[in-house]
Amino acid sequence: MRIAIAQIAPVFLDRAATCEKAAQWIRDAAAENARLVCFGETLVPAYPLWLDRTDGARFESDLQKQFHARYLDQAVDLEAGDLATVQAAAKKHGVNVVIGVAERPRDRGGHTIFCSRVFINETGAIASVHRKLMPTYEERLAWGVGDGAGLVTHRIDEFTVGALNCWENWIPLARAALHAQGEDLHIALWPGAERLTRDSTRFFALEGRSFVISASCIIREQDLPADLPERIRIAQKGEVLYSGGSCVAAPDGSWLVEPVVNEERLIIADLDHAHVRRERQNFDPAGHYTRPDVLRLTVDRRRQAAAEFLD
Repeated sequence: MRIAIAQIAPVFLDRAATCEKAAQWIRDAAAENARLVCFGETLVPAYPLWLDRTDGARFESDLQKQFHARYLDQAVDLEAGDLATVQAAAKKHGVNVVIGVAERPRDRGGHTIFCSRVFINETGAIASVHRKLMPTYEERLAWGVGDGAGLVTHRIDEFTVGALNCWENWIPLARAALHAQGEDLHIALWPGAERLTRDSTRFFALEGRSFVISASCIIREQDLPADLPERIRIAQKGEVLYSGGSCVAAPDGSWLVEPVVNEERLIIADLDHAHVRRERQNFDPAGHYTRPDVLRLTVDRRRQAAAEFLD
């Protein structure tokens, strides 16, 4: 199966324009006969990079409220059809898409943002949405805590595909929940840094005896809008804030594509499912190398909502 990673910059804090850009890269990936196209964490409308550069933890900061209001305005409301452009591109070109978004879900009131992974199938339908289980460090100033509803896998041809956001890939039981569902192609979504992907991608591949795709964004000073508050504090002229690092590892931990940095690029790789079967001969994380009589995992996949109404 041929896969593609679209390592691109968002049109920063512009949801509609970023979706249009993603649709163009889906078209380009389809022209390369890709069956699956992957984008980085919260590509739409952007990763909240201002937090650690503008004193993001200051309480009752007017500046942080400005950022939050703008971020919330451009966040993704799936029920309103905010990903319709991306869904239409997936359907038109018959490809599956995994994309990271900053989601403002109505079942949580619509004013808290969640770091979400959206799986769009080749018919253009949203097959699942996973909200990041635990935002990392300063991300907790921008994003809410997710739930287990999206800890699911999807079938694409011979492969069983699962995906997690950034550092939740390091949560052993989250990975185990996907292993238990037969995952043999794992997608890790990242904001964009080689230091995040170089070691972890190969580790996840060896642990799961699976193909692993690390899909990252890239954000440069030139990608920040001129009217962004405190822009000069956030980035110096010519600075690369998030450098990418997208890559692909095989089930034996070898590289198919080493980390790509400092450029927008469509990364293509061909995956042979026989490689999974070969590596599962001596280690299968959900099969002959488990002891469910000794070690048990319970996963609550109910979607958490602000209230349950019984009418």
